[in-house]
Amino acid sequence: MRKKLSFENIRLFVLEVLIIFIMIVFLMMKQAEIYGVSLLKNSDRYVVWYLLYWWVVVVVVVSLITILRYFFIDRPIRELSIASRKVAAGDFSVRLKPYPLSSKQSYINIMYRDFNIMVEELASIEMLKTDFVSNVSHEIKTPLAVIQNYIALLQNESAVSSKQREYADVIMQATQQLTSLVTNILRLSKLESQFIVSETKPYDICRQLSDCVMAFADRLEEKQIEFEADMEDRAMITADESIMEIVWNNLLSNAIKFTEHGGRITLEQKSEQEYIVVSVEDNGCGMDGATIKRIFDKFYQGDTSHSQEGYGLGLALTARIIALHKGEIQVSSEPGKGTVFCVRLRKE
Repeated sequence: MRKKLSFENIRLFVLEVLIIFIMIVFLMMKQAEIYGVSLLKNSDRYVVWYLLYWWVVVVVVVSLITILRYFFIDRPIRELSIASRKVAAGDFSVRLKPYPLSSKQSYINIMYRDFNIMVEELASIEMLKTDFVSNVSHEIKTPLAVIQNYIALLQNESAVSSKQREYADVIMQATQQLTSLVTNILRLSKLESQFIVSETKPYDICRQLSDCVMAFADRLEEKQIEFEADMEDRAMITADESIMEIVWNNLLSNAIKFTEHGGRITLEQKSEQEYIVVSVEDNGCGMDGATIKRIFDKFYQGDTSHSQEGYGLGLALTARIIALHKGEIQVSSEPGKGTVFCVRLRKE
């Protein structure tokens, strides 16, 4: 990891050198004034020039020391700090290259070597966790499918009593929830191991949003929610259409889930110069600041009263999909007043 100096780093470096230079020149001028007056009285100009010569030498030496300190101490520490922030954000591909001008046993190179070892260990643990989750999830899906098939057959039997049918309905609902959980875990596991979206193509996001809203028509009618949509007739975006559908379904599902009977939901889409902006607003229960900070964490559920309706993976999936598309998602909310999710995506 060796990148060009950023403008901010160059600016700080130049500022530091200038401050030291100005301080030294100021002190030298003061001394030159004192020595110059006394020496001029003796008409010994050679001594004055001799002192000025050594003052310039001192300025050059101090500047060189500052430059060396920057490149051999400050810059490596900054690189380590930047790499640490990337690892903290979940990027385990970061590696630091040793400085060739330094001794092999210099403390900077030893620190870089230990950092690389640590990141490799973290990456292996993350890979092991991902593989474990993926394999276990696949194994769980098979018996769930068998249970669902037999429950469906049992529900269709005419000889089954009403009580038995009720039990079968409960089992079917539970297996459907487990299937949904396993599917989302597999999706999230796959997306977390991706760094780019490969299957992108231009498509009409307004059509996709309309289709997603129509899929929730029954739930909106069941809760008698007033739904408003403000969209353009057509807006093209380049993205993975199949996984972007997950984003809109999750945002709409959450809005319906946390909006009371007879509430209101607003869907707005608009085009900016480089971005498509989509917002979903509801007047539901809202969230406090502590919940907003963790709302995109896996398995986190701020409102436990709706815990039976999900497992806290929807928004984690949403955030990851938007990040893969180099977009942004923001949330603003206030308890008792509702929530607004705003998604910004590049057009191309």
